[in-house]
Amino acid sequence: MKKLLLLLLLPFTILAQGPLNCVPTTIVINLDQYQSETSWGIYDTSGTLLTYGSNYGSQPTYASVVEQRCLPEGDLTFVIYDSYGDGLNGALWGGLDGSYYLIQCNDTLVYGDDPAFGNDSIHIFVSDACPPVFGCMDPAYVEFSPLADTDDGSCTTLKIFGCTDSTMYNYDSNANTMALIPNCDFVLTLYDLIGDGWVGSYLEVTQDTNVYQFFIDTAAYTQDFIINLKSPMPVEFRFYVTSQAQLTTPHCGFKLTNPLGNTIIEVLPPFIQPMYKYKVPTYCGNLCIEKIFGCMDSLAINYSDTANTDDGSCYYAPGCTNSSYLEYYTQGYVADFNDGSCITQAIWGCTDSTAFNYDSLANLDNGGCVPVILGCMQPLAFNYNANANTDDGSCVPYIYGCIDPTMFNYDPNANTDNGNCIPYIYGCTDSTAFNYNADANADNGSCIEIIQGCMDPNAWNYNPLANINHGHDSLGCLYAAEWCINGSGNPFFLNDECYAWVIEVDEYCCENEWDTICESTYQYCLGTWSGPVQSRYIQKKLVAVTDLLGRPSKIIKNKVLLYIYSDGSVIRKLINK
Repeated sequence: MKKLLLLLLLPFTILAQGPLNCVPTTIVINLDQYQSETSWGIYDTSGTLLTYGSNYGSQPTYASVVEQRCLPEGDLTFVIYDSYGDGLNGALWGGLDGSYYLIQCNDTLVYGDDPAFGNDSIHIFVSDACPPVFGCMDPAYVEFSPLADTDDGSCTTLKIFGCTDSTMYNYDSNANTMALIPNCDFVLTLYDLIGDGWVGSYLEVTQDTNVYQFFIDTAAYTQDFIINLKSPMPVEFRFYVTSQAQLTTPHCGFKLTNPLGNTIIEVLPPFIQPMYKYKVPTYCGNLCIEKIFGCMDSLAINYSDTANTDDGSCYYAPGCTNSSYLEYYTQGYVADFNDGSCITQAIWGCTDSTAFNYDSLANLDNGGCVPVILGCMQPLAFNYNANANTDDGSCVPYIYGCIDPTMFNYDPNANTDNGNCIPYIYGCTDSTAFNYNADANADNGSCIEIIQGCMDPNAWNYNPLANINHGHDSLGCLYAAEWCINGSGNPFFLNDECYAWVIEVDEYCCENEWDTICESTYQYCLGTWSGPVQSRYIQKKLVAVTDLLGRPSKIIKNKVLLYIYSDGSVIRKLINK
């Protein structure tokens, strides 16, 4: 640390008042960081002290001191002093160098550009009275000119002190002059996250020759200290860790705040670096307050009592804020602060178990449920349903046929028309009937039974009911048998059909006596014969009786039948009642 030397004694004879004809003179002293060590004086040729300046210790670091004096004409001597003897050589001690000027009539008479002057004595010559320098001479106005010696009425704008920085919280749009604060008291805050103290460890802060040591008390989580730092000199932070505190260092940290409350540097836990260097920003002195953004609504969850500028970050409803999770939708409101309740991944889908596209994994319905539509889903089926999504097993194959119920060949089983519908043709469809119509496909009940017989009234076997004439076949009209009526022992009559049939098939019965063979044949015709039919001709026996279609049949009266004999002959006969 610099050792202070005794201030040199100045001559005690001082000009009580300036001469009547004096020259305005401006003395400018740019101080270094050791303001109290600097003083100056002006002497005439006799060594009389005409004026001086001292007691600058109350000035801010690196302040520019402007002194106004009116000096007599002639030879004068300007002397500047440093009580330490190193001049304004502040850079030698880690700060900034100073300088000095002597200005007269807007001319620089003295310019001290060598800060290591010690005690400097300079001869000056004061000329005649300076020409007037017009300007505002009132320092209360913005237009104030320190060089002016003649007021020209240009003082128009009163100084309004305040923060002129538009980026700051307390920016004053009406202010035209920055308001300053003189002190450089910084706040050093120490951290201990677990509050067990630093176990003998300490933070050492060094600036220039000034060394400060700070400890945090046991059971303290934070602790503040006031420390005066000079700008812009570098500051070194060194953390000394005891061996028993090796495990506690991850819990330690610190913060440095300037006089305006702005954080200059903050080292959050863990502070495990043994040394940290930082340069304190230049100037510790305007009244501007930086904007501190945060939520300023006291009703909000994240309300900040230190914020001075609302950043729109307020939130009021804690909950799940992630729309990818189920809880975002089920909590019943829109949360603006995530409280960690987002747990279940949201799965969108159809949640209706009765729907066709039901998704058993879905927990949020997407409104896209499709109802089950039953039907045949086979495109080749007759009843294929293009809208169906669930096959119900009802598929029916194509069945071709006539599907017109008014048609003769209507097929109730058919579902597809084959284009072959046949209209109804009514008539007798019985091929054995007298009026059988081969073109008819629908019987109209008009069939007339075939009655075969002799249709000739001149024949002895004439049948008035017959509609088909036998003609002259074996069962046709009989004419020549009339004499048989008078045959020996013939008990029958001319209109006896069976008699006529017997004498037709067995001429013996006509020409000879009616014997047992004739009788058995006659009984056979009547259907009353139970034994074998006796025949005169063994080689010709009746072996089968069929209808006209060849189907086996019994001997039925009033019906045309085919009689098949053993010799291969076939006789068509009708036995009338």
